[in-house]
Amino acid sequence: MDASGIALVTGASRGIGRAVALELARRGFEVVATMRDPAAGGALTAEAAAAGGSLRVARLDVTDPETIVVPDGLRVLVNNAGVEAEHPPFEATPLEVWRTMYETNVFGLVETTRRAIPALRASGGGVVCNVTSSSILVPVPFYGPYRSSKAAVMAIGETLRVELAPFGIRVLEVMPGPIDTDMLAESERPTAAIDHPAYADMARRMFEGRQERTAGLVTPADEAARMIADAILDDDAPLRVGCDPLSIGLLDGWRATSDEEFMRAMMGAWLD
Repeated sequence: MDASGIALVTGASRGIGRAVALELARRGFEVVATMRDPAAGGALTAEAAAAGGSLRVARLDVTDPETIVVPDGLRVLVNNAGVEAEHPPFEATPLEVWRTMYETNVFGLVETTRRAIPALRASGGGVVCNVTSSSILVPVPFYGPYRSSKAAVMAIGETLRVELAPFGIRVLEVMPGPIDTDMLAESERPTAAIDHPAYADMARRMFEGRQERTAGLVTPADEAARMIADAILDDDAPLRVGCDPLSIGLLDGWRATSDEEFMRAMMGAWLD
């Protein structure tokens, strides 16, 4: 596709969302960078203008349907807004944590996409780009709510890839690994499971091993954003794409390995 028309990005106040909004503006889209608090956009508009792009900041909270306004002329929707949790063990995770996670990561995405589809169809086609997580591919302990919410988005993307194809609307699932963002910094803290006596050893092994595995693999957000923009503009891009070395490697391994082999390999990382 050509880089023209409107691109709406959710969760654009920081991290990947902010970087993608700027990159799409640089490529030529008229970007609507949305966030719960527009004041958090700071210098985003000026930064885009300095790069020769068009970008405006708008309020949008995916958990508040009254704020979900889809502009005419929409050609790209980037569903980036999402939340994480403290990652206690499954048995110690209150149902309210699950509800909060799904409200943003799943139901908010569903409602935003549902409202965007008619606008994309009226534009003659476009792209829905869902930012999921490479953690879907790895059976990481203590990440049940987060991983399952992102897996739900993966299933939604598969359905929409087929359902929207007749209208020229492509669906992408971007699966980031360790990107240099605030969310990564927050996830580098030991999981809450480390305080649970029954799971402390596994949690400690997971935390220590994670730092070793991701050393040297953290990708700058603007570099990941360039790969995401490339996929959005590539009419032949596959459904699932990585945007950093770790996620690309995980996707390749996931595609080439049976579920059981992959599960055994991953379990060895936490239990050996």
